[in-house]
Amino acid sequence: MAFAESGLGVGSVVPGETAVLLLGVAATTPVRFAAMLLIVALGVTTGDHVGYGLGRRYADRMRDTRVVRRLGVRHWDRATAALHRHGAAAVFVTRLIPIVRTLTPVAAGAAHVPYGRFLPASLTGSLLWSAVYVGLGAFAGASASHLEEVLGRFSWLLLAALVPFAAAVTLLRRRLRASAGHGDDESR
Repeated sequence: MAFAESGLGVGSVVPGETAVLLLGVAATTPVRFAAMLLIVALGVTTGDHVGYGLGRRYADRMRDTRVVRRLGVRHWDRATAALHRHGAAAVFVTRLIPIVRTLTPVAAGAAHVPYGRFLPASLTGSLLWSAVYVGLGAFAGASASHLEEVLGRFSWLLLAALVPFAAAVTLLRRRLRASAGHGDDESR
């Protein structure tokens, strides 16, 4: 998903971070976490390079494509303006900005950002993005496991507290209905 978002421009349909967050939940060991981080970072940077190549090849025609129109021409213009102002640093920085990050690699190619500068910016930006989303997913997974463990231990206590509470609420409602019904009979 991260590859498809950066390389093929599908970020507006299915954001890559959604899939990476869900996969991050499975990163339950340090080895899994490191492997997931590396695989996601490689997928992202590979997508960046496909986008960069498309931008280099088709340059100015890219702005008029259906994908760019769907994502928003204003986002394309923001990405190219950032690249003209900041060069390859914009590739790194925009990695954390939704939609713009989808367009930035293509815009970098179209703006003729030198590949020698694009490569390290893409690699470090991809690694940062991967670390953030795989880390958040792993944290959410660990938190859910801990919550499940805690609730598992205390679920009988919680049930024991809820049953009398539910019974008391039910009895109270019946008495209120009975007294309201009885009061209606006296007023007639």
